[in-house]
Formats: sequence, C-alpha cells, structure tokens
Amino acid sequence: MVSSWRVQQMAQVVRRGGVIAYPTEAVWGLGCDPWDSTAVFRLLALKQRPMSKGLILVADNIRQFDFLLADLPQVWQDQLASTWPGPTTWLVPHQNRLPEWITGGHPGVAIRVSDHPLVRDLCALTGPLVSTSANPSGRPPALSRLRIEQYFAGQLDGVLDGRLGGRKNPSQIRDLLSGAQVRSA
Repeated sequence: MVSSWRVQQMAQVVRRGGVIAYPTEAVWGLGCDPWDSTAVFRLLALKQRPMSKGLILVADNIRQFDFLLADLPQVWQDQLASTWPGPTTWLVPHQNRLPEWITGGHPGVAIRVSDHPLVRDLCALTGPLVSTSANPSGRPPALSRLRIEQYFAGQLDGVLDGRLGGRKNPSQIRDLLSGAQVRSA
C-alpha cells in the first residue's frame, strides 16, 4: 500500500464523518463511513436517493469483509475471491450484520473489492466504504472533477483527485446465492 498525503487526508475526513468524492474504475464515486448514520444519510440526501435502494460497500481486500463472509460455504468464498479485485459487485447475505441505512432493508448487501489503486489505498486506511456513483438520482454519473463541482459545489467534505480507471461501465452486480446477474457491466 502506498498512501499519499492526500489519501491519508481523505481517510481522516471519512473517519470524522465526512462525505467525499473519489475516482473509481469507471465513474466518480461518493463515499463515507458505512457505520456513521449521519454521514450515510447526508450522502443519500446529496444523491436524492431513497435509503430503500441500499448501498454498495467497497474494500481494498476480501479480508475487510470477513465479518460478512466467514459463515459462507468455502465454495462461495472462493467464487468471490476469484473475481476480486475487479469489476464484479456481489450481493451477499448480511445476516443483520449491517445497519438498515446500508442494506435498505434487503436480505443482501452489495460488496466489491476495487482494483482502483486510490480506492484500495483509501479503504486500506478506513476499512470498507460506501461507494455510490457521484450524481444526483436521474443524472449521469460524474466522469470528471468539473462535473463533481457542478453537481455538489460546496457540499462535499473533500475530493480525492485522481484519474478514473479506464473502464467503460460501472461494475456488474451478481447475486452470490443464485448466480444471477442483477446489473450488467
């Protein structure tokens, strides 16, 4: 892990309850500490997104999700590990180990281990983060720092500058239990 001063600074912002924007593999994302209800509700308000939709958690390695995955059969854990780090987001059962403001009241939660170096460095310092596209609901995801400023001028606690990862589409979402594709990449 190579953590620049800026990554360390953004990790401190997150730990203090801030909402930040950062580049991901395909689009800019908004993130915060998933355990901080005030930060999560603020992020949802910025996006104009209902809590009932649930949110994605992103991490720098599969071990950051041990609290969710430890009880799963090894074959499922191996399936997750074979796709990470990478562009696959998995819906996994959360067994009431996450707050409703993350799960949206659904029995599963969406999780991913990113392959974007800045996201991984940030999560290495903070633990898993909420990761959702940086845009108000119904608007296109931000593809530039300028669009972040246009959408959220003065409303974020920080922006982690960097380049997008070069993917054309956001991650695909698959259901671990059924294998079904929920959203294609």
